[in-house]
Amino acid sequence: MVNLKSALLVSTVIALTALKPVQANESLPSWHDGPARDAIIEFVERVTDIESPDFVAPADRIATFDNDGCLWSEQPLYFQGIWALERIRAQAADHPEWHETEPYRSAIAGDMAGMMSAGEEAVIKMLFEAHGGLTSEEFRQSVGQWLATAKHPQKDRRYLDMVFQPMLELLDYLRANDFKTFIVSGGGIDFVRVFSEEAYGIPPEQVIGSTLDAHFEMRDGVPTIVKDSKLMLLDDKAGKPVGIYRHIGKRPIFAAGNSDGDLQMLQYTTVPRGEDDTSARFGLIVHHTDEEREFSYDRESHMGRLDQALDLAGDNGWLVVDMKNDWKQVYPE
Repeated sequence: MVNLKSALLVSTVIALTALKPVQANESLPSWHDGPARDAIIEFVERVTDIESPDFVAPADRIATFDNDGCLWSEQPLYFQGIWALERIRAQAADHPEWHETEPYRSAIAGDMAGMMSAGEEAVIKMLFEAHGGLTSEEFRQSVGQWLATAKHPQKDRRYLDMVFQPMLELLDYLRANDFKTFIVSGGGIDFVRVFSEEAYGIPPEQVIGSTLDAHFEMRDGVPTIVKDSKLMLLDDKAGKPVGIYRHIGKRPIFAAGNSDGDLQMLQYTTVPRGEDDTSARFGLIVHHTDEEREFSYDRESHMGRLDQALDLAGDNGWLVVDMKNDWKQVYPE
């Protein structure tokens, strides 16, 4: 007969062992030894060590990541935007009004500066026009085929090969320590869901993004979801905490971004809610400083502008990752 006391003791030991942090020794090999890597490891060890006063139960270890500029490149235009522009140009003959309306006119002509002068919100709304009328399956197929073959105009790499190796390692390290990782992107939720699991190990249900309306139809006896052009949620800036609230229902303890579009998500995650809120929280900003291996930009960039968040990073204790100096490599080999 099994001794109940012994069985309980063994179960307790196993449970406590599972709660110990996974060591980072070789978990972040593309990060240089230094303050940035040390800060990440120190935080994870604090919140995963059951004996630490900052211990966080696995169920509450929520980590959110921006996509464009944080997990993969975003210059000279968000990659979803490049896909959408190709669709807009292909449809331009059927929309003569676009030739007289900005930012469509500049987009069709390939005038990037003229297009961006209409303002980021107008450009985003235009790009989502490329989705309208597609079924969910047609959309997934279109994006999947494009990602399989299309290459970046400057780097001559497939877009899926422009994910950041150090961030892939960070995702793996967090998940090895029982974090649940989410993407919170200003890009379209359906676009990111096409590749998130393959590229990042993040399943579609853990992707939050800008969302278009949709409707249900029976087409030739087949239940079908059709995407509309009406924007329901712009998951950028103040929209990011709203998206987190709606989709996750829990406040993250770790948030990573790279631009002012991520400012409110960083604040929502890390700013204490009163004097009694002393829980450990972590904010991370990827600073694009590597013109040779990737791109160098921040305050004046038309994409991924990092200005206000950079100024507030010190006061809020956010880690600013210097891509040039903190990463041994940028893209996977």
